[in-house]
Formats: sequence, structure tokens, C-alpha cells
Amino acid sequence: MSAAIWVLHGLGRAVPVLFATAGITFLLSAFTKQEPADILLGEAATPEAVAELNHELGRDRPLLVQFGSWIAQAVQGDLGTSWFTGIPVLTTITDRMPVSLSIAGLALVIAVVLGASAGIAAALLRDSWVDRLVTLAASTLATLPPFVVSIGLILLFGVALPFLPTGGYVPFERSPGGWLASIILPAIALSLEAAADIARQLRTALVRTYEENLVIGARLRGLSPARILFRHALPHASGPALAALGIQVPRLIGGAIIAEQIFSLPGLGLMAYDGAMQGDQPVVLGAVMVTVVVVLISTLIVDLLILALNPAARTTPARTTPAQATPARTTPATERSSL
Repeated sequence: MSAAIWVLHGLGRAVPVLFATAGITFLLSAFTKQEPADILLGEAATPEAVAELNHELGRDRPLLVQFGSWIAQAVQGDLGTSWFTGIPVLTTITDRMPVSLSIAGLALVIAVVLGASAGIAAALLRDSWVDRLVTLAASTLATLPPFVVSIGLILLFGVALPFLPTGGYVPFERSPGGWLASIILPAIALSLEAAADIARQLRTALVRTYEENLVIGARLRGLSPARILFRHALPHASGPALAALGIQVPRLIGGAIIAEQIFSLPGLGLMAYDGAMQGDQPVVLGAVMVTVVVVLISTLIVDLLILALNPAARTTPARTTPAQATPARTTPATERSSL
């Protein structure tokens, strides 16, 4: 199956996911006990004033009509206006998106580099102390939730060794060094679980690959260990690690939203949290939908990487988990997202 068909299939699955997410989020925000009109009007919140403001906001219309109106506007790129600030939601998202993407992107880079390095080292030094250390570290890190790691990093670098900021955000254009310092701790906190998963999957796949005829034949031809690793073994064994990465990408993006609250970073997470506390429905809907779109796009990118490195995955794949996936047959991320 070609990459274009995989992309079309992924987009076909994305549309129902987006509608379902929007519907669930809309219903949850509609049935909350919070009344935005009471907060907006304050002491002037008489029944008549509340009814008039709800009419202006469109909250007195049937839920289906409200949802249909929001969908029609969202399709045209209009996510509405915040009930409390009067600022278009898309403008606020545009301002805050770089924060969330910076954290998630750096966490992804750290996870790939750390996980791939550890997995390769453990496979090449199989049954050595390095292999045992990587296995132990990966098993331990996989059990630590990111928020626990975040608290530990704050205590370490905010109290014991206070040379990194534990809160606030510096834009990249203002100071690249300050930008990196402001996001490095939350990125590390998010990356460790993903790095552990990648390391375990890659180590297992590489050990299996080095026992196959592909690698044995390369050794008999006198190829160098580096050439065998990077030209033969690694491309063949990377499928399960990429499958694990496909699962971890949504977790990294979702975790970035939580990390923003812990480290006081003005990203989409803090925006969604403040909107939920106030009952600002357009803000909550906009933040959730943009996050889901980013997750779906990231998943499609992982699919294309799997297809590029493993042509056998272009046939219709079986529904397997990353732990069950083999280097010759890997389940793309969009297939897993429909499970």
C-alpha cells in the first residue's frame, strides 16, 4: 500500500475522531455547574441580566444548534471568541502554541536520542553490565509518572542545585539560551518514560535482527560493524521502536499540557485549565481541538517514517501492539489509533 493511501486512510480516521472529541468536550463544558454569566456580571448578576447575557452568548439555544454553529465556524477556521477576554481563541492559541510545541518537541528529541543510544548500546553489549543497567533503568523510568519526575527535578534544580529556572517562559527570539533553560526541565520530565520504551523496544528488535541471515551475511562479507549496524540492522529493527514512538507522541503532547501547570508555563495547557475553571467554552473547545489535530498530524508522520524504513508495512498490517511487532511487519500508528 502506498504512502498516499496510508495518508488518506489516516485522514479518514481523523475526521470521526475530531467530531467525537468536539462533541464530548462540548457536552462536558455545557453540563458543567459553572455559570459564566454569573462570573462575568458579578454583583449585577440578576436573573434578567443573566438571561440577557446567555442570549448574547447563544447559551439559550438548543445544544445541538449550539454545537452545529460552532462546528460550522470551526470548519472555516473560526474557533470563536473568549467569553471573558473578548480575544479570538485562534489568536490566543497562536500565541501559546510555541510554548507547548517547544516542550513536546524537545522532549521528543531527548527521548529519541537517549532511548536509541541506550537501546543500541544494550543490544551491542548483550548480557553485559551495560545491558543490565539499561534494562534496569528503563524498567524503573517506565514506572515513574512525568509529574513525579517534574517534582523531583524542581526539588533538585530549584532547591539543591538552583542553576536552572523552575518556572516561567522565555521566547526563543528574545534569548535562545533563556528559551532552552526555561523548557529543559519539563522536557526531561516528559522524555524519560518515552526514552525507556524506545530503548526496550529497540534493544529487543536489534538482538533479534543480529541473529538473522541479513546480518550474518553482512559479517561474512567483511563489512564493518558500523556499516552493519546503520545500513542493515538498524533500519530493519527500527519498526517496533517507531511503533512505540507513535504511542508516546500523544502522551508527550498531553504531558506537555500538565507540565505547563507544574512549571507555570503559558502554553495551551494553562490556557485550557484557566478556561475550564471559568467555564469559558470557546477557549476549552479550541485548545482541545488544536491539541487533537497536532496529535493526529504527529501520528501520520510516524506512519510515514515506518513506511519509509519498512516497506513490508505497506501491506495491510495486523493489529498488534509495539511489543508484539516484528521488524518485518510493524503496525503503523494510525492503525493503532483506531483500536
